Amino acid sequence: MTGFRFVMNDATRAALPYALIVLLWLVAGAILPGFAKPGHIRYMVELAAVIGLVGIGQTLVVIGGGIDLSVAATITVAAIVMPLVSFAPDTTGFGAILLTLAVAGGIGAINGIGIGYLGLPPLIMTLATATTLQGLLVIIAGGSAVTVNNPLLVWLGATRIAGIPVDILVWAAIAALCLAWLHGTRTGATVFALGTNPLASRLSGVAERRVTLLLYTVSGSTAGCAGLLLLAMNGQGYVGIGDPYLLSSIAAVVLGGTSILGGRGTYAGTIAGAILLVTMTALITVVNASAGWRSIILGCLILGMLPLSGRDQTR
Repeated sequence: MTGFRFVMNDATRAALPYALIVLLWLVAGAILPGFAKPGHIRYMVELAAVIGLVGIGQTLVVIGGGIDLSVAATITVAAIVMPLVSFAPDTTGFGAILLTLAVAGGIGAINGIGIGYLGLPPLIMTLATATTLQGLLVIIAGGSAVTVNNPLLVWLGATRIAGIPVDILVWAAIAALCLAWLHGTRTGATVFALGTNPLASRLSGVAERRVTLLLYTVSGSTAGCAGLLLLAMNGQGYVGIGDPYLLSSIAAVVLGGTSILGGRGTYAGTIAGAILLVTMTALITVVNASAGWRSIILGCLILGMLPLSGRDQTR
């Protein structure tokens, strides 16, 4: 007699955090007046957009078998550099945004060159990049904050279309592009192959170095997008503004069902992971739990989800 063994596929892993979000909203809405109202849900999704944008690059890198510890520093770079690269003829502010994203993408490309072409471990390379950037930011900005004066960012942070904040729509558009590329192109398929077995991928002709460079460049660019969105929402940038989003981006990836070992996952799960993180934080804040309890609860949630996102040992 053979025993029954439940094997969770990628779709189930990605659907689980969505189910948890709905359950939390229903329970919290019944217990806490106003928590599940459309306005508050919209606000939580808006906060999740920053984590979700960082999570795009982090998800791709993790699926490809790596990790990016420089995303928090890249977010801060984008938030501080953007006002510095603004120039008078750029009346719309679009040029400054493009320059900022180019800087952020360049940071990611440096990581990709070090990892893909020089063979440096992702953990060490991205940690060294983050440490270097933090030192440069202190030298450039010191302890002062910079104020956003970019017309396009001001519009982004204040405008709604059909009642939906523009920043949520921007996140949705970039997320759709990511999902279409990851699951609908040949290059996206090579990302999964690279994370599953780098040696077999290399022997089968996968351009491992170029794919690695692409992944980390995308990670830097999406972290830059998150930095700009954060600047638009807050109105100011300062050293350390991106620090909370390093662990949040990794946690969203894990909660979304992507294997931390690489080769398996989807950004659709990371979207839910980002919203789940914000929902849990909001609940903890509403019940006036201390910062210590907040860390304990979120840590236990991640540990509880980690076995579900791990690589299937039968593969």
